Amino acid sequence: MLRLSLLSAAALAGTVGLVAGTVPAYADAGRPHIVVKDGKTQPTFSFKDAIREKVFVETTVDSDNDGKRDRVSVYITRPKETGGGLKVASILEGSPYYAGLQDPPYHPADVTDYPRLAPWTPPPGPPGPTSYSRVYYDNYFVSRGYAVLAADTLGTGDSDGCPTAVGPNEAQGMKSVIEWLTGKATAYDAQGNRIRAGWSTGNVAMAGKSYDGTLPLAAAATRVSGLKTVVSISGVSNWYDEYRANGGVVAPDGWEGEDLDLHAKAVLTRRNPEVCAPVMHDLEKKMDRVTGDYNRTWDERNFAKSAPHFKASVFMTSGLADWNVKPIQMSLLWDGLKKAGVDRKLWIHQAAHDEPLDVRQSVWLESLNLWFAHELYNVRNDIMRQPKVDLERTPGQWETHKDWPEASARPVPLGLSAKGLGRRGDGTQQLVDDPSRKAEELASNPDAADPNRLIYLTPKLTKAMRLSGTARIKLRASVDGRSPYLSALLVDYGSDERVSGFAPTSDRWCYGDSIPGDEGCRTVRRYTTAVSPFKIVTRGWTDVRNRESIWRSTPVKPGKDYTFSWPMQPYDYVFKPGHRIGLMVLATDHAYTLRYPAGTKVKVDLRGSTLTLPLTNG
Repeated sequence: MLRLSLLSAAALAGTVGLVAGTVPAYADAGRPHIVVKDGKTQPTFSFKDAIREKVFVETTVDSDNDGKRDRVSVYITRPKETGGGLKVASILEGSPYYAGLQDPPYHPADVTDYPRLAPWTPPPGPPGPTSYSRVYYDNYFVSRGYAVLAADTLGTGDSDGCPTAVGPNEAQGMKSVIEWLTGKATAYDAQGNRIRAGWSTGNVAMAGKSYDGTLPLAAAATRVSGLKTVVSISGVSNWYDEYRANGGVVAPDGWEGEDLDLHAKAVLTRRNPEVCAPVMHDLEKKMDRVTGDYNRTWDERNFAKSAPHFKASVFMTSGLADWNVKPIQMSLLWDGLKKAGVDRKLWIHQAAHDEPLDVRQSVWLESLNLWFAHELYNVRNDIMRQPKVDLERTPGQWETHKDWPEASARPVPLGLSAKGLGRRGDGTQQLVDDPSRKAEELASNPDAADPNRLIYLTPKLTKAMRLSGTARIKLRASVDGRSPYLSALLVDYGSDERVSGFAPTSDRWCYGDSIPGDEGCRTVRRYTTAVSPFKIVTRGWTDVRNRESIWRSTPVKPGKDYTFSWPMQPYDYVFKPGHRIGLMVLATDHAYTLRYPAGTKVKVDLRGSTLTLPLTNG
């Protein structure tokens, strides 16, 4: 079973690649051409008979320091008619997963003296052969007039170079593939012959999920010409917020001990992987797992800050139950695109780190077809006139919105007091950190006192209230002990039937042409629900040493009061009438933060502490 948080069975199977360009016009209507109907390209080409070839695109970087420019291995599937003069747009899926995974050791989550790294040595060799047999949606889009390309990222599969968790070299690798499709870069076949993409219109889309949904954002940040649009499914827009939070070292849920370097080590599947050992050790040092501070290594992997300068449009999806690639990744990118007026579309669903194809099959494929036709073939359809946001409120129940967060949501400050959440109180309250206890246990009995957490509750709501956006917590507090963390969790208290998972069924669903191995088919997944007395809605963390800046740590003096302020993860949620909104404050969040020795004392000054919620009853 895979352990890396950004990796999934779906990721290994391949991820989405999508694209469109200008529809070729022919005087002879009998000549092969792209067929458009109802604003979408139609399945007029044979996937079975498609041309399949492999090329090696030369980049401008030498990330393995062997004195030669790295080359990216690219596997291409395109309609056979492109061999006779038909030009098509390209859907590019860059991925580090085509050759499988290594199994590097996770770093210790329990801290005895200071955060330590797990010892690592280069793997003895690649785990298996490279396979492009399953690239998402290839049989769907090749038949509709697109070339679908699978590119091994640097240091993986049959590519040269070293992986760096979507560092600048990997971004340059994808940029070079796009430039080859526009005639501005060079590629070779296995025999060393120069290969040109004469069949390409020069219009390119990048798409994929998770890591494969992050690479398109890195490429878009380079502003490369020819990249018209990207589809990012659960993509990382800022790697710092994947493994850090306001100065604190924070893991994705269930993957304690994972960090930036593990992603590079896990996908190091190139031949002679030992040549990348210096790069891996350099990444270990520069990611700084000891202080958690922001630095240049993180900044060059912050694609959200470049979003206002994207030349490519963006179609993105995010799961509200995805605590792997957390909601902040969607929110940061969306805000940046919004400020610049970049063409964009957003789906927010109730599932976790899952494919939108599993959540809303036919609508997803139709939306992609419209999107690619518009962006890559300049087809006039209504995709850009549709509402920008599709939001799944409950399983299978979708809403459309002009934007996100909801414009009518207003910040509502709530004070903390011994009587609950609402009016600001007097005095102080204290908790003692116990890192062995999980948040679910600590939240389970909110009306009882517990030495290891503080809980503040509103009265029962008289009407529904919608949270839409980012909640913020401000604590006036002193911290005395080893743990540098403060954690805040927003909890919905009230018995209700809630989504408990997203599980596979025995049903199968197929799309596109039938191909050997039933690779056009997927196991249908459905939501599972269960009645529960509470739900942890969202949460947020901070390192008290970074109260002034995420760029630097400043020690706190034991027993001295400071004002700590930090955001929770952005969210959208409806609290029902009769339910209570709860705020739980603790130090260690067992599933996410590092776990220092027990005993840290946190004393909260109620007069200087508030919770601010973006609420609307609209």
